[in-house]
Amino acid sequence: MQINLSELTQLTPIFRELFKGFHVSRRDPELYSQLSNQQDQYRALFRALGFELVCDTRGFYYFVPEQIGAQVNKTAQRLALFTFILVEHLADQGRDPLAVLDGGSLGRDELPALLEKYRDLFLQAEVQTQEELEEKVMRRMTQLGFAAEDNGVYRFLPPIHRFLDVCLSVQQDRDLAASLHAKDLAFVAPVLIEEDEEPIVSLEEFAEPAVQPAADVLEAESEEDAIARAIAEEQADMEAQA
Repeated sequence: MQINLSELTQLTPIFRELFKGFHVSRRDPELYSQLSNQQDQYRALFRALGFELVCDTRGFYYFVPEQIGAQVNKTAQRLALFTFILVEHLADQGRDPLAVLDGGSLGRDELPALLEKYRDLFLQAEVQTQEELEEKVMRRMTQLGFAAEDNGVYRFLPPIHRFLDVCLSVQQDRDLAASLHAKDLAFVAPVLIEEDEEPIVSLEEFAEPAVQPAADVLEAESEEDAIARAIAEEQADMEAQA
């Protein structure tokens, strides 16, 4: 594909933002419009540089490096963990997580209770205080284009779906596993029949044939003897006539 650099008027700021992990969305009208209008050229150019430009249909662009390190970025770990925690926290409060994370907002005053409730999980992400939560998680969310902050209110932007999709996928896997586990362990109680009802299985159907009375056996044997004698007598008559 022929790339016309003169048409890529926002190349420098777009590359700078994407390279540092920022997600370009409609909140950045100039950059977003340029990417949308020249998407094929930008994609071809960045691929040549070793980056994959991804356009999410929900309205944002981001970079996927061609070579991804084995160790997951610490910031990504924290942001993913925070998204998981927030989804569970909102559900516990009876609030719709999707409504909050899909263009909704979270107040700064809600962070202390969130930190206290999930302190053990935050410790794993090296977050112990509200200041660290704001610095290591919330500020990074705004820097990378996952959220915007205005007077102590964090409004989530479309790129948060990258973490939300993973969160919902894991939850679906958990629900499926729980469903299969419950199905495997399901116990159907047997139905007890009343005494005057017919049994479900009649043992008589599988009973062995009754033993033939001795008299019948003797009678059958005497008939065989009689036939044998008749044959012998007939043979004797034929020999006598010969």
